[in-house]
Amino acid sequence: MNLIPSITVPIIKCGESHNANLFDLLKNKKVVIFGVPGAFTPTCSEKHLPGFINLAESIKKKGISEIYCLSINDPYVMKSWLLSYADNQHIYGIADGNGEVSKFFNLLSDKSANFMGIRSTRFAMIVKNNIVGNLFVEKPGMLEDTLAENILSKL
Repeated sequence: MNLIPSITVPIIKCGESHNANLFDLLKNKKVVIFGVPGAFTPTCSEKHLPGFINLAESIKKKGISEIYCLSINDPYVMKSWLLSYADNQHIYGIADGNGEVSKFFNLLSDKSANFMGIRSTRFAMIVKNNIVGNLFVEKPGMLEDTLAENILSKL
């Protein structure tokens, strides 16, 4: 059983950033967290995040209270990236700038060959009261299992 770690990270909600302990933040909630290799990168920006924005209402109708996008980026980049979408209020950001959350779940990926350094593997998880019930991890270069449509079908 995987529990959400007690790690403090910047959380971005509707253009505002504040630091929060992830364990405390997700207590007594059912949430979806999906992770991307990087803000403003092509697949993440054109497919992964927009899919969750477009299906946010349908996902929430299945009992999900909040949807979070995690990336190993600083809070300023995450804030700017989320604000670049008109419907940004549906998705909250987790700026895992130090990679602590990704490391905790063994989801670090070395993207040095592409000049991106250490990043998060593309993943999605369904979390209920800090317990990870489902964890989906993509194979390198893929975007299938972690698509919003797939996560919606698992709720």
